[in-house]
Amino acid sequence: MDRGPVEFKTRLSDQESEIIRIAGKDVVTIPRTITIIGAAKTMTNYGFRRLPVTNPGNNKLEGILTSMDIVRFMGGGESFKLIKNGHYGNFLSAINESVNQIMESKVISVDEKGSLEDAVNKMVSSGIGGIPIVDNENRVKGIITERDIVSLISKIDIVKGIKVKDIMTKKVITIPPDSSIMNLTTTMVEQGFRRLPIIEDGILVGIVTATDVLRYLGNGGVFDKLVTGDINEVLDVPVSEIMVSDVETGNSQDPLTDIAKTMANENIGSIPIIDNNNLEGIVTENDLVRSIIEVQE
Repeated sequence: MDRGPVEFKTRLSDQESEIIRIAGKDVVTIPRTITIIGAAKTMTNYGFRRLPVTNPGNNKLEGILTSMDIVRFMGGGESFKLIKNGHYGNFLSAINESVNQIMESKVISVDEKGSLEDAVNKMVSSGIGGIPIVDNENRVKGIITERDIVSLISKIDIVKGIKVKDIMTKKVITIPPDSSIMNLTTTMVEQGFRRLPIIEDGILVGIVTATDVLRYLGNGGVFDKLVTGDINEVLDVPVSEIMVSDVETGNSQDPLTDIAKTMANENIGSIPIIDNNNLEGIVTENDLVRSIIEVQE
């Protein structure tokens, strides 16, 4: 188990100035003036969980919008006040505010000539899932995410000997399928989780993520629930209506390499761990990246 992290750090050091190649140069940005619903649609259409916010004139980084910002807006955080107080509960009015109202303005970024190791360390220390890549004038050149790192790990096969039980999160917060979306978003924000397994009668029946909440807004599902435009019509909906039922699972004795490959191949951010029909933990992209960096020789 000691050799993996050492080799991984060596491999990261070898990736100096290769960060763009690993992350990819195709990046979608949005202006701070785009509406919240417009940004949600863009994220959903492209399948992105985060978008850099830039000045359309010079492409300089001004902020970032993530799926968790949408979760906070949809009942889980301070930005929910924009709906409740700023628009007196009128959801249709609030979603036409600009993303400037809910985006993160203090953005952690990495230089395009920097190392992959630096980017990963920033992700781990800040607890964020993606970092914009900028040039020396703060213009966005790309974005690197946990998913990019997991894909790299799965390809260079550097975690041999490590098992799921060594890194999985054992304290798992779950909710029942009849729990409301309001309860879901509140729980996500208060507990600091981007995904929650859904348990009914002790059995895993699905999983719901911040991306599912984003899609609920971005693909127009919320509009099927609206009659008067009141936010409660959107948030009183049970999570069973937006959760994913077909869930990839793993075992605590599975090799970590297999989990990384499954995440990369299936394009998913987490895998619940089931032993003897019981939910014993969950492995996320963040767990995978963080544990490999933090484990010492």
